[in-house]
Amino acid sequence: MPTDIPPAPSAATPLLTLDNIGKSYVGPVLGGVGLRFAPGQVLALTGENGAGKSTLSKIICGLEQATTGTMLLDGKPYQPASRGAAEALGIRMVMQELNLIPTLSIAENLYLKNLPQRFGFIDRTRLERDAREQMEKVGLGGLDPWTLVGELGIGHQQMIEIARNLIGACRLLVLDEPTAMLTHREVELLFLQIERLKADGVCIIYISHRLEELKRVADRIAVLRDGQLVCDDDIAGHSAADLVSLMVGRSADDAVDLSGRTLGAPLLRVRGLARGKVVNPTSFDLRAGEILGIAGLIGSGRTELLRLIFGADRADAGDVFLGDSEVPAALHSPQAAVQAGIAMITEDRKGQGLLLRQSIAVNTTLASLDTVSGAGWLNDAAEATVADDYIQRLGIRSRNSAQTVAELSGGNQQKVVIARWLYRDCPVMLFDEPTRGIDIGAKFDIYQVLAEQARQGKGLVIVSSDLRELMLICDRIAVMSAGSIVETFERGAWSQDALLSAAFSGYLTPTSTPAAA
Repeated sequence: MPTDIPPAPSAATPLLTLDNIGKSYVGPVLGGVGLRFAPGQVLALTGENGAGKSTLSKIICGLEQATTGTMLLDGKPYQPASRGAAEALGIRMVMQELNLIPTLSIAENLYLKNLPQRFGFIDRTRLERDAREQMEKVGLGGLDPWTLVGELGIGHQQMIEIARNLIGACRLLVLDEPTAMLTHREVELLFLQIERLKADGVCIIYISHRLEELKRVADRIAVLRDGQLVCDDDIAGHSAADLVSLMVGRSADDAVDLSGRTLGAPLLRVRGLARGKVVNPTSFDLRAGEILGIAGLIGSGRTELLRLIFGADRADAGDVFLGDSEVPAALHSPQAAVQAGIAMITEDRKGQGLLLRQSIAVNTTLASLDTVSGAGWLNDAAEATVADDYIQRLGIRSRNSAQTVAELSGGNQQKVVIARWLYRDCPVMLFDEPTRGIDIGAKFDIYQVLAEQARQGKGLVIVSSDLRELMLICDRIAVMSAGSIVETFERGAWSQDALLSAAFSGYLTPTSTPAAA
């Protein structure tokens, strides 16, 4: 890393000053934002999806150029021409969408810009030592540093991205939804790092929709709404309800209507499904009208189990039965699963869930092209009509259905993925982190959509790292640990402590016995 980073200013001098920052694309997305950032301060930046949080952060970190306004770093003009230029001055950003190379190892990704060398070759011994030390800081000491990043789940990749940005000198660190894919253990490790950085005088901009996290880690709160700064104040003086009202301009519901459902016969029966050491023989039933949650730590096998059911990975053993059939379903590919009536909302919307360069309309109808085509040709008007309906139902912030999904915020991209499968209307729906990156107001909109799907008699399986989310919307919660379902809780019989205890249980004994859900 460069060593010519300016010395830290005095406590009375702002590290970074923003004055009248604005940004326009086709229309304005930011207008007249002014903020001050102090050394050793954690400023929470929040707002609805599309409010301008990520755009403002990208301007600070050199990924975007402001249309109007000025920035000062240590009282001197600051206008980084690139991310590298900002990093050279100690300004770092962990983006919501990861910036890792999947075909390289963890160690290589961590030190890609500064690989240790010896006699003109990469010093693998030193690289491994340095990587292990950095991985240990964020709780990844149990992983092999030579593991390819592409073989890891999104949660582990998120921690590696954070670890990479903590290497070397850092004066201001932007964390954009850093805990969206992390479970309780990883979140706690991250918070320890934040306390360490704060004590070292590092300023942190913490972007999140999880208000309880903001109250815990932040000193100040800045709220954006429709590109305008509507609050810049000490966070201690604001309740969660206050912040929601500032973000969305109204109060958010605090309950989900799960009434009007009748649990029916099983729609999905999983028997002994397994794959290597990732998923041990697993069995459970999913009934019509039921919302079944799956909790667990990162690496516990939650995502891998859904991928086996959906045919995205090949199982070594076990079967999946649909309805009352006694013949196992031939789910050898995602296409076969979709044809059999199974939908899956993936945790990796950017890599696996969307055609980023295509429109909202195309992405919404992608799994049901026969309904918007005739004589071998797509009907653009029919596509637009379908997409417009879901834009309104899910509150997708966009210009129109012709806008490309790459131009949407992360949360709005997630809504497009959900819209596709709602339109496909599959009886069995698998949701992997369905509200990742979605603001608190929109989360409850999504919860109501899930409840409505259950009322229609569909069966829903929901993997989430947010235990409170599962406790709010699920009928049962199955907990995975070390590749096995170790315990299943009925509504009213669970607590957050009990769920966490079960999540750790498979790692505390040499072996763990699978339990049916």
